[in-house]
Amino acid sequence: MRFRLHPIRSFLVALALSLMLTGVAGAADAVAPRAKAITPAGVNGVKLGKKFSKLRQQGLVGPLRPGCELGINTRSAKLKPPLEGSVNFTTDSGPRRVTDIQITGGGKARGVGVGSTKAEIKDAYPKARFDHSTEEVFAITLVRISKKAGGKLQMAVRLDTKKVTLIGIPGLAFCE
Repeated sequence: MRFRLHPIRSFLVALALSLMLTGVAGAADAVAPRAKAITPAGVNGVKLGKKFSKLRQQGLVGPLRPGCELGINTRSAKLKPPLEGSVNFTTDSGPRRVTDIQITGGGKARGVGVGSTKAEIKDAYPKARFDHSTEEVFAITLVRISKKAGGKLQMAVRLDTKKVTLIGIPGLAFCE
């Protein structure tokens, strides 16, 4: 004995399944926020040269805190969700301005974000330069993307996972 649905009933069943699947996909989109676009100028309103007071007022960064303990008068702030990472500010006596941004999650540059592979970097930035000089000390490969290659960015790729763990605008900040 074969089970057959009437053509109208089969259409309604297909429509119901489609709506259910769309609802599930919509719920997944609501839970996972879209990655913010990383550009050479900044990410999600956090731009190089912008004042800390403006960023704080807009709710893009957390409170100002001490930066690198080896530097004099350094200050930084954490990025607010959906981004993860930190922002470093100028050390002079005037209003604090963004000098560099370190992203550990929530953003992508041309589809490359934290967790991306070397192959994905090469696809997005064919002229990216891989610098292996930091592998012995920091266990990371630095990837430099010049202005000519698509933007002034730098990425850190861990040796053990071979995946991006950090993206820096305009470069990665090392506490020296």
